[in-house]
Amino acid sequence: MSNAVKDHLWSFGDDIASQPVREGVSRKILSYCDALMCVENFFETGAKGHLHGHPHTQITYVAEGKFKFTIGDETRVVKKGDAMLKQDGIVHGCECLEKGILVDLFTPMREDFV
Repeated sequence: MSNAVKDHLWSFGDDIASQPVREGVSRKILSYCDALMCVENFFETGAKGHLHGHPHTQITYVAEGKFKFTIGDETRVVKKGDAMLKQDGIVHGCECLEKGILVDLFTPMREDFV
């Protein structure tokens, strides 16, 4: 469960606890409303975001580190400053090549995260 509060105007990262997702991966739900959600994901080198799909459009911004990402049938290496668009339903996943942080924006919000 996130300790971010739905519909709050201000969310301060230092006040939000990181939640474990799987080995080497944790996340903070930073801010959300029904239409949109912002999530900060922390990856240790070698950790994976397993291939999956969901009915949300997602933009991922690489805030730190280096990752090998697969979106649909295409795989590329991305680093700090890069971003990826994943339309709803497309299969995607990643492997962390260098410890990093990914910032995800989802529309609509991910009810399964809270």
